Amino acid sequence: MAGFQAYDKIKIIVVGDSGVGKTSLVHLMCHNEPNSNPGYTIGCSVEVKLHDYKAGTPSEKTYFTELWDIGGSSSHQNSRSIFYNNVNGIILVHDLTNRKSHQNLRKWLGEVLNKNDAKDFNNGYDFDPEQFAGNQIPILVVGTKADLAQTLREKVISRSSSIAEECGADEMNLDCNDCKCLSPGSTNAVKMSRFFDKVTERRFYSHQMSHNQGHLAPTERRRGHMKMFHND
Repeated sequence: MAGFQAYDKIKIIVVGDSGVGKTSLVHLMCHNEPNSNPGYTIGCSVEVKLHDYKAGTPSEKTYFTELWDIGGSSSHQNSRSIFYNNVNGIILVHDLTNRKSHQNLRKWLGEVLNKNDAKDFNNGYDFDPEQFAGNQIPILVVGTKADLAQTLREKVISRSSSIAEECGADEMNLDCNDCKCLSPGSTNAVKMSRFFDKVTERRFYSHQMSHNQGHLAPTERRRGHMKMFHND
C-alpha cells in the first residue's frame, strides 16, 4: 500500500438496493475477475484501483481511485450519510431483472445529495434535477445481471434509463460473472474509463477549466457551462 501514497486520490461511491450486485461489480472493476463468494455489505467496503487519466495522451497521469461499496439495507439508512462526504463520483447500480431497483435509483441519488437531511429512504428522498445541476457530480448508471435479464427476456435491458438521461450520465449493462464485459477496448470499458476521466477532471482540473472559461466571450462561456452540465 505504501507505493500508492505518491498518487492523488479520488473517491467514488457505489450505491443501489441490497442484492443488486454492487460488491460483485466493484470486485470485477478492481480485480478483472468475478467475485466467487460475494456477500452482503454491512456499512461500507472500500476497494481500490489505479486509473490512468487521459491514457495514451501527453496528459496521461495515474490516480488512486477509491470505490466505496455502500451497503443497501434500509436498516442502515440512518448511518450511511457518513460515507457521503467528499464524494467525487457516483455509480448507481440496479438489477436488470428487478424493475423496483431501477426505480429506486432516484431515491439513492436523492439520499446522497441530501446527506445532511434525515428522512425515511422508502418515502422521503427523491432526485431533484435542479439540485443536481448545482452539484454536477459525474454519474455512471450500471445495470447488473444482464445474463439473467436476457434469459427472462426483460425489455428493460435495451431501454435507456430516465435518470441517466436526466443526469447526462453514461450507462452500461453487464454480467459481473463475465470478465469479457469489461475487457480492454470493449464498449463498457471505454464508458468506465470515460467516467473515471470525468471524475478526475472535476476533482483536480475544474479550477483550471473555470479559469480558462473566464477568458471566453459570454456566449462561449454559456456554451461551455451547458457542456459541463450534460457531461458530454
